[in-house]
Amino acid sequence: MKVPRPRRKRKTVPPAQPDWSMRLYIAGHTPRSVAAFRNLEQLCKDHLAGRYRIEVIDLTKHPQLAQDDQIVAVPALVRTLPSPTRKIIGDLSNTERVRLSLDLPPHNSSFARRNGEKNV
Repeated sequence: MKVPRPRRKRKTVPPAQPDWSMRLYIAGHTPRSVAAFRNLEQLCKDHLAGRYRIEVIDLTKHPQLAQDDQIVAVPALVRTLPSPTRKIIGDLSNTERVRLSLDLPPHNSSFARRNGEKNV
């Protein structure tokens, strides 16, 4: 007769927290809102290599959420992680200025290799 073995508890690994967390406040599906999201997404792909989370908040649907981050104009970006909080207003089209304002690291090395850039 076999004696049943006690089941081992599996260790659950909590989902990894993103290193960078941002909220993009928009007002509907306007050309500026779409441009802001595209520009932000491309910046994050180029500089953060999957270590980011973008939360898009449409103030036409949830106007009360503007109060939390004291949003007075849209599109507006709020970087919540890493500290300190940073805010930028506009469509984020000046990518170098946005990168510097958010303290994003330079292009990640895999991006640089794909585009033929040399590590310096």
